[in-house]
Formats: sequence, structure tokens, C-alpha cells
Amino acid sequence: MHLGNLAEQQPFTTLDGSTIREIAGRATLPSRHQSLAEATVPAGTSTIAHLHRASEELYFFTAGTGRLRIGGEERAVGPGDCAVIPPGTEHHLVNDGDEPLVLLCCCAPPYSHEDTVLTGPAGAG
Repeated sequence: MHLGNLAEQQPFTTLDGSTIREIAGRATLPSRHQSLAEATVPAGTSTIAHLHRASEELYFFTAGTGRLRIGGEERAVGPGDCAVIPPGTEHHLVNDGDEPLVLLCCCAPPYSHEDTVLTGPAGAG
């Protein structure tokens, strides 16, 4: 059995500017086909618009509020919302609230910097 704990994971910054703690993936638990991480976007900030060449992503929001743009569509998001982001689709997350926007992010195949293509300027919101 392979078991990890979120509190034991060291945070790092992804290419899109969000801070994540990977719970399962290539660098943590031996997951070959997907990764699971908690991502945090601080209040008043945003990720850099980007896409993943191969990875499909699921975003499940657990705290805070914001706006998520996938392709040409933008929606308000908050706790309990889940979004599917197909491979090759540009996406961008804005925290327009007063508290951190926190989400679980599942990537299949697992997240890698090499699969990420930045498509927008830093801090664009």
C-alpha cells in the first residue's frame, strides 16, 4: 500500500504561478498515470494562462472564490465546483476574493513542467 499525507508535502510553484503540494504523482507516491495536488492561488492574484499538451485536468474547488476561464468560456467558481479541462485547452484562474482560492487538481498523465505551455502574461487577470 502507498499512502501519503498532504501535510507532509513540500509546496512548490508551478509554471503557471500557483503554489501546489503534490499528494500523489511521479515525485511523491508512485502514481504512473495521474497526479493529485492541492493548489493555492492567493487573494487578488491569478495564474498565468496556459495549456497542457497531453494532460487532462480536473479542478475541484475546496475554499475561496474566483473565476475560471477554459477556452473562450469563463465562469465563477467556489467550494464544491468541479471543472474538466481537456488536453490542449488554454485555461486561466483568477482569485477575485479576499481569501486563498484552494483546489484539488488531478492531472492524467501526471503534471510535468515539460507538458505546460504558457500562453499569457504573468499576472494577467
